[in-house]
Amino acid sequence: MGPVSQEDGGDIVVRRWAQAARSVPLARRELRRTLARWECQAIEDAASLVLSELLTNAVRHGRVPGREIETHFARLSDGLRIEVHDAAEKRPLMALPVDGADGGWGLPLVETLAAKWGIDDRRGPGKLVWAELSVGGEPW
Repeated sequence: MGPVSQEDGGDIVVRRWAQAARSVPLARRELRRTLARWECQAIEDAASLVLSELLTNAVRHGRVPGREIETHFARLSDGLRIEVHDAAEKRPLMALPVDGADGGWGLPLVETLAAKWGIDDRRGPGKLVWAELSVGGEPW
């Protein structure tokens, strides 16, 4: 199963996904295809991890009945911006998990891998959580 809906424009890819765990590997696959098309596999591993964490958070904590989750992949001059939009108003909080905890490592991992990240309001209900990854300062 692929994305629920699809829009493409050269330097930005927007997809909608079901609020289900199965959407996470599907979105990673779409991201890998996008990075290959943009000839930017150098950040594929880090970008896949960041997307997985942000989308998993949206699936687990941003669930609103009847709403989908949307991803935006935007090509930047020196990297990539990943956005995950959901309709829930509750914003994620970053707290360091206790040693041995099964969860809570997602946002600290995003902070480690991304050049910068944040949470913003979006048009309509909910929020968007974003992260930007750099390919080392070299345009691509």
